Amino acid sequence: MTILDGLRRFIADTTASNVTRVDFDDGDYRLATVALLVHVANADGVIDPPERARLRAIIETRFGLDAAATTRLIERAEQSDREAVDFYHFTHVLKRALDDDGRHKIVAMMWDVVFADGVVTEFEENVVWRVAELLGVPTRDRVMLRQKAAEAPGPESPGPESPGPEPVPEGPWSSASKKT
Repeated sequence: MTILDGLRRFIADTTASNVTRVDFDDGDYRLATVALLVHVANADGVIDPPERARLRAIIETRFGLDAAATTRLIERAEQSDREAVDFYHFTHVLKRALDDDGRHKIVAMMWDVVFADGVVTEFEENVVWRVAELLGVPTRDRVMLRQKAAEAPGPESPGPESPGPEPVPEGPWSSASKKT
């Protein structure tokens, strides 16, 4: 791929006129991203319905794809993930295509998928850690992105009428004990 081809792809990806593009080759950063998202969603052995729904929402929103193109991309990513022996191919594509901010967004998307089902396994955390290291995302940033994803309301989160966080237990360190 020449520099001109890369520039054309970037412009096409960022304009609404090319929403119907459906070819996802091995060098496409979208395929690499979704393959990693599929892998982390399946790290615990099963892709739960909330994870699959969140995965689709991320793809449609981030890449501006319609439902049919999203399905094709997920199918292609699942195939790529099955054929991959490691994460290097995917992270290599992403490192070439994205700047630091873009690579941070990949890690944020991975955490978003991890937290979609409300259960974070050590396998999922390990996948995100390994990918973040390969992408050159510092540990501190990875942890901050994890905290943001953990604090973000999920699709099935309770509304504003929810009771809120648990109260702080009373003790010499709490302001609750000073009210009495």
